[in-house]
Amino acid sequence: MNVELMRFRVLPGKAPLVDQWLDFLNRNMPAVLETLDGEKMYVETIFSETLDGVDYLYWYSIQGENGIDVHESGHWLDVKHLEYWEACIDPGFTPVVISPRVNMIPERIRAQMT
Repeated sequence: MNVELMRFRVLPGKAPLVDQWLDFLNRNMPAVLETLDGEKMYVETIFSETLDGVDYLYWYSIQGENGIDVHESGHWLDVKHLEYWEACIDPGFTPVVISPRVNMIPERIRAQMT
């Protein structure tokens, strides 16, 4: 099981498109949840923040082993999700990996994730 938190910078001027993207995911949650099964993604949450006038998105996830990579998925939702990604996320910014220091998942929950 992999627990991860990463920060990505949003391209300047793309905040309205980010809002559209996140609304798209929220409006299509049944399809989102369908795609998570193949990825063995148990939890995925997207946070947003603006620091000093720069927008960032944070991905928090708990993922199992040997899941399908989102880039290998042919699911219509993943295709659209990646289109938004390409249009909004700054490819010149090295994503920041925020390392977990304490991982508190009760064993009964952990057992359900495998």
